[in-house]
Amino acid sequence: MIAFFISALKIIILLGVLITIHELGHFTIAKLCKVKVNEFAIGFGPKIWQKQGKETKYTLRLIPLGGYNSMEGEEERSEKEGSFSKASIPKRLAIVIAGATVNILFAIIVYFTLSATSGTYVSNEIGELIDEYAAKEAGLQVGDKIIEGNGQKINSKKDLDKVIEKIQGKETEFKIERKGEILSYKIKPTEVYSKVTGIYLDDKCKIITVEKGSSSEKNGIKANDVILKINGIDINGDRNVVLQEIGKEGLNVMTFVLKRGNQEVTIELEPDYVSTYYLGVNLKSAEDTFLNRCINGGMKTEEFLFSIIDNLKQLFTGNVGVDQMMGPVGISEVVAKTDGIREFFEMMALISLSLGVTNLLPIPALDGGKILILLIEWIRRKPMNEQTEINIQLAGFAILIAISLYVTYNDILRIF
Repeated sequence: MIAFFISALKIIILLGVLITIHELGHFTIAKLCKVKVNEFAIGFGPKIWQKQGKETKYTLRLIPLGGYNSMEGEEERSEKEGSFSKASIPKRLAIVIAGATVNILFAIIVYFTLSATSGTYVSNEIGELIDEYAAKEAGLQVGDKIIEGNGQKINSKKDLDKVIEKIQGKETEFKIERKGEILSYKIKPTEVYSKVTGIYLDDKCKIITVEKGSSSEKNGIKANDVILKINGIDINGDRNVVLQEIGKEGLNVMTFVLKRGNQEVTIELEPDYVSTYYLGVNLKSAEDTFLNRCINGGMKTEEFLFSIIDNLKQLFTGNVGVDQMMGPVGISEVVAKTDGIREFFEMMALISLSLGVTNLLPIPALDGGKILILLIEWIRRKPMNEQTEINIQLAGFAILIAISLYVTYNDILRIF
């Protein structure tokens, strides 16, 4: 019972903070633009607390899954003083954009702080050479600094990884700093083959997602299948057994016994093989200074931002299906399982960034849809027909509700 209350408290705090800062973003800019806010609400449904301010009524509502600012002239155009519809388009755009912007900035600040306090970054200095890999065979030495590869400056492991990924096993010129001297080496990274199946598991061996185009998808494995056996071995919910069996050398055909609903399904497949390239070096961590910690925070935050953008690209290009999205139920389960304050704040930053970026998508009923309508009005130099705008927003809202129900259904299937 105590665990349940702690989990519920985590979810309420996380959603409460993210919703509040989002709505405060809209509210603050509205006030700065002299637009009247009739009600500032956190949550939906019945009121559980309210206070009337000089101009705005502040309310807390029962269902903590959103919030809103009820601005004069936002839903229906008004000629009253302080009306949203009477404000200039730049002011209206600023008000609409503010909520998502605050969520994104909050995520960046939180993630940067967590990353900067976790230590320093991995430098470009070689701490160890691995036998039978390209770097040692080429003559590189411990203490060398890899300063350039393929014409690209290298200051950290992240920079080196980018170069290796770009050259994909081709012989390339690398510049090395050794005791103040600059040396040039032609190195062909070592190719390593790995087996992959394209399935991603939770800690109960339930398949969360199946990569499009993978051998698993081609052979009929689906999200929400539960692995019972692999190659005749009982899994008993142990994900490590699955990973070990997939990684075994010389095993070219695998047999999965899956639980799908109330049925058991047997699927046989040949795994895919992927090539990965390595120089064969372990790099040293940079000196632990305040500046290097900040650099580490900046690099990790950049990766964090682009990972969300990349996920959205994959969604719109079809590489990730809607069935792999996570809604309030799935998010609540993940938040409830966070272990410790650091992990909780990492999840808060991730959800805040996702919320901010998603809200800016040009979909009716989201802030991005409102931005699009305002931009059309700006270009046309006249407002859209009020009823047409309402119909667009209602249609967008209906689509979002349908997607939310579908995502929630999948969340429930994944949990149970």
